[in-house]
Amino acid sequence: MKKDEKVIVGISVGDLNGIGPEIIIKAYEDNRSLELSTPVIFASGKTMQFFKNYFKSKINFFSIDSPEKVVHGKVNVVNVWKESVKIDFGKESKKIGEYAIRSLEAATNALKKGSIDVLVTAPINKHNIQSEKFNFPGHTDYLAKALNGKSLMFMVAGDLRVGLLTDHVPLKDAAKHITEKLVREKITTVTNSLKQDFGIGKPRVAVLAINPHAGDNGVIGKEDDLVLRPALEKIRNEGSLVYGPYSADSFFGSNNYKSFDAVIASYHDQGLIPFKTIAFGGGVNYTAGLNKVRTSPDHGTAYEIAGKGIADENSFVQAIYTAIKIFKKREEYNYYSKNPLKKASK
Repeated sequence: MKKDEKVIVGISVGDLNGIGPEIIIKAYEDNRSLELSTPVIFASGKTMQFFKNYFKSKINFFSIDSPEKVVHGKVNVVNVWKESVKIDFGKESKKIGEYAIRSLEAATNALKKGSIDVLVTAPINKHNIQSEKFNFPGHTDYLAKALNGKSLMFMVAGDLRVGLLTDHVPLKDAAKHITEKLVREKITTVTNSLKQDFGIGKPRVAVLAINPHAGDNGVIGKEDDLVLRPALEKIRNEGSLVYGPYSADSFFGSNNYKSFDAVIASYHDQGLIPFKTIAFGGGVNYTAGLNKVRTSPDHGTAYEIAGKGIADENSFVQAIYTAIKIFKKREEYNYYSKNPLKKASK
């Protein structure tokens, strides 16, 4: 991509009864946002027109039949469906879940073909999307299969980056999933992402313990001493700057996280609670480990405020900007990887 070319941002519309369409509209109401990238929303012109009228927005949509017909300087909408959709704000609906998946699948196909450069996903309801054809706990797992990658949920807010060893699994099963192989895979994914997606040459990574106080020498669980600590020591001896396991209860409150380029939590809430406490409303969920770039806001469908016009679009806007930055940083990394002498003389 040349420096003057705009990044094409594909957007899956998410749950239409949630706040997704509202934050998409708010993100692109200001035409200045079109100077940096070109949006392509996967829904339908008719559906997005409904939301424009409902929220009394001045945004103008440009309907196209395929992402290959994108027009720069416009807020493009690919007509994934043509029929009218009944919107019932704040209500969970199986039918609405089907539209969310149709949008996601169309956007993912466009991403695979290169018709769009990056994918930003609006929030879905993990319950109403389930079917015989779609049986994934969320975007991350679906995209890992669709793009043949080892995905990792990577929460990003400025210099704060939090990854997970286990994500959408019941807490009672989290420790069972943590093996040396998994630890190695996740650390490799995080380290590679820090290098190619964020431009950090020698990343420092902290890993949080599985048990309280890292098990207290086996008094509060043996998993840290038997699995996590030996795995980290092996990886560290191979040259990676990986440290831990650290007791999770004081790690963020003491600002210890600021000494590292990324933190890997052992399970979902261990990492997501402090992240969202520090960065809520401005954080981004980035799917690391794939050959394509996908981001999303750090919140869900927010049914309780859907249709009220009060949803904050900042996290979605940050998801757009983060996707663009990572896409450009990855292009730069790939270029200099192939031309190391040019990097040396830069």
